[in-house]
Amino acid sequence: MAEASPWIAIVDDDPAVLKALSRLLRSRAFRARTYGSGEEFLAALPAGLPDCLIVDLQMPEMNGLELQQHLASNGIKIPTILITAHADVALRDQAGLVASLRKPLQAEALFDAIDRAVGVSDHRKTDGISRPRG
Repeated sequence: MAEASPWIAIVDDDPAVLKALSRLLRSRAFRARTYGSGEEFLAALPAGLPDCLIVDLQMPEMNGLELQQHLASNGIKIPTILITAHADVALRDQAGLVASLRKPLQAEALFDAIDRAVGVSDHRKTDGISRPRG
């Protein structure tokens, strides 16, 4: 039986970014699910953990770092790629981040980061939360 392709969660408050990234990921056979806020993503966690999380730094209510820190404080480790329109060099050293990429995203840099993230996804702690199927 063939193994399902990795699924990637994308969290960004810009619908155009969500649509573009979702299409780009699907063009490479990744399953993509989009969320308009950190709160929306957290509400979906009982359905399962993604293999990789792509999250925007600048969002209202809960920014990308706050989301990543919330997950970590609850023992949920998801390889995370932070995307931002701002040049924040210090973000590269943020614990738990696979990569910090600047918008506009370069497709190959994004896919390289996803490959690294998916390669480490088996080591995350799930605390009994299962992955969704298909």
